[in-house]
Amino acid sequence: MFGITLDSETVYRLAAVAIFLLVGFPVHEFAHAWTANRLGDGTARLFGRLSLNPAVHFDPLGAGVLALSALFSPFIIGWAKPTPVNPVNLRGGRTGEAWVAAAGPLTNLAMAVVGGLVFRAIIAMQPEYSQLAAFVVNVTYYFVAINVILFVFNFIPVPPLDGSKVLFAFLPPRLIWQIHQALDQWGLLIVIVLLVVAGQLIAGPVYALIDFLVGF
Repeated sequence: MFGITLDSETVYRLAAVAIFLLVGFPVHEFAHAWTANRLGDGTARLFGRLSLNPAVHFDPLGAGVLALSALFSPFIIGWAKPTPVNPVNLRGGRTGEAWVAAAGPLTNLAMAVVGGLVFRAIIAMQPEYSQLAAFVVNVTYYFVAINVILFVFNFIPVPPLDGSKVLFAFLPPRLIWQIHQALDQWGLLIVIVLLVVAGQLIAGPVYALIDFLVGF
């Protein structure tokens, strides 16, 4: 009806998306919540977000974009429900806020590394692997790819992405005040323009890191 063909690559991508919704997003958001809680802000815990339960982190729009990008785009992207954080409660001020922001993308990198090790192990153990092993290998590859893409994407230093809070930790307060309002208002549009204009520039390092992790 919509021109979707469920070939093997599409099945691998959708299976990786399903795993990511159950594992990847919950781990990412839990990392934000756990780090904030450790640094003195229990807001996420009070809202029930200090949890690995996929349901509490599920965002229908973000999940839909993830699935659609897996079907129609070479660049898989999506998001979960943002973790509530009150920066006023955090120890360390802007540095604490930066650690909370960085925790999510860093878990994506960690999951990509683990996925890459699993990928390499299966390849090493089964050079002529079965159909099941082939399925696991390909799904693992896409799981690694999604994590690497979100790791790089989230560190773009533009609101509402995590990288903006990391950037603000290193800028003078006066400069932050000057640019914060503009970035908050136009940040999402800037991100979209960056992806359209500089997508190929971003894609190069992204796929180089994916290939490094899986051993290509």
